[in-house]
Amino acid sequence: MFRLMAVLALLLSSSLTLAADTSPDFTLASNKGDNLRLAEQRGDVIMLNFWASWCGPCRQEMPLLNELNDHYAAAGFKVWGINVDAERADAEKLLAKIPVDFPVLFDSAGDVSKLYGVDAMPSSVFIDRDGKVRQVHRGYRAGDEAEYKKIIKELIRE
Repeated sequence: MFRLMAVLALLLSSSLTLAADTSPDFTLASNKGDNLRLAEQRGDVIMLNFWASWCGPCRQEMPLLNELNDHYAAAGFKVWGINVDAERADAEKLLAKIPVDFPVLFDSAGDVSKLYGVDAMPSSVFIDRDGKVRQVHRGYRAGDEAEYKKIIKELIRE
């Protein structure tokens, strides 16, 4: 029983954690044809969404992230999808089936994923206007987008 309680506590604590560290800077190539650098986004609220083409919950979440990106863009919010597939072609094949308006960056070597300690697919990192990591959300289940909206609204009001 104790082991079950410990596992449940770990799962609950890992799904949504608060942080206050400055987000590690990086530059990655995007599907839009240019390189994007995180440090150049200061002043905007950024949601980094780490995903892979083989991840079912990632595929389920992508259209919802696209809606969030479109809805809150005028308020200074951006979604950046960060694909972690070893082969960029795998990501591009999925994007042909599930197109998104937000930029998708390619982290084939996994360097940025390591910087952010990504250990679950998908994982979302919310960064405030000052470039600080404020929330980390691991995994996706239907309905998580309601929590995303709360986080986004809070960060764009600051």
